[in-house]
Amino acid sequence: MITVKQAKYIDDFKIWLQFSDGAEGVADFEQLLDRYAAAKPLKDKTEFQKFYLDEWPTLTWPCGFDYSPEGLYSLATGRTYIWSMLEGEAQEPS
Repeated sequence: MITVKQAKYIDDFKIWLQFSDGAEGVADFEQLLDRYAAAKPLKDKTEFQKFYLDEWPTLTWPCGFDYSPEGLYSLATGRTYIWSMLEGEAQEPS
């Protein structure tokens, strides 16, 4: 399973992320925030910057919005992370 190891605010609605497999990249949330009602408070940049890593760990905000590590991986790297539960191991990102 992929997890977020580090997260740092860059600017606007961008966060630099480092993952448990060593991959890293910048996730731009600007378009994403319009898709989810729970993310509406995050359109305020002050609120957006209040993210933290929860117990999974993945990005979470005080308003209750969070985003899956796999989704963050895709958003930040442009690659899909596939977890095979049958094999119990990660597949090579595509």
